Amino acid sequence: QVQLVESGGGLVQAGESLRLSCAASGRTASTYHMGWFRQAPGKERGFVAAISWSGSTTYYADFVKGRFTISRDKAKNTVYLQMNSLNAEDTAVYYCNADRGTVPRAGILGDYWGQGTQVTVSS
Repeated sequence: QVQLVESGGGLVQAGESLRLSCAASGRTASTYHMGWFRQAPGKERGFVAAISWSGSTTYYADFVKGRFTISRDKAKNTVYLQMNSLNAEDTAVYYCNADRGTVPRAGILGDYWGQGTQVTVSS
């Protein structure tokens, strides 16, 4: 099993940046593929970005368009989501997702979730 704790959310102005963190704990935490999903009010939870356990492979949703970057620090068992050029449409609760066997992506959800962190972008 793995436990996930997100942090780094907050209120920012349009055009600004935020970096989200997801700290994973558990004996085998470093072997999990990790992803970020988000859910805006009244909408379904959707895929944002993901990274393989080794960090060698990354996936992004089309709407990211080069604005977001996912990375991981294996020594700290932490995955980051650097979000630049934020706009009001990025307002959502961002969730960390993990899976041992498959990299989370659209339609492929991992087994473990964090509690979420709120990102609010004012225009």
